[in-house]
Amino acid sequence: MRVFFYLSSCDTCKRILKTLEIGPSIEQIDIKKNPITETQLDELYSLTQSYEALINKRAQLFKQRGIKVEQIGEQEYKSLLLEHYTFLKRPVLVFDQTIFVGNSPKVIEAAKAFLNE
Repeated sequence: MRVFFYLSSCDTCKRILKTLEIGPSIEQIDIKKNPITETQLDELYSLTQSYEALINKRAQLFKQRGIKVEQIGEQEYKSLLLEHYTFLKRPVLVFDQTIFVGNSPKVIEAAKAFLNE
């Protein structure tokens, strides 16, 4: 799988998309228009071995729903990821068996270096 999951309304995602120079060999999926499927999520899980690693712990819905991140487990994380796009830490770049999750400078630099190899 070669895919870039992002949110088109997110300026950070747009900036990262330009920085990484994602080519046509990588499918771009706007998670708001095309929510992540269970099959896609299972593939991400197979690379991270953790749904928690895919969770955006700063999502406003946690506060709105009164969910305490430290009190839920892997299955709850999976349910949340399938329920609403805002729970996915973004962007997510998958290139075959390599995955980059999030927008930290370290992750983006590693992804850029990987793609430019």
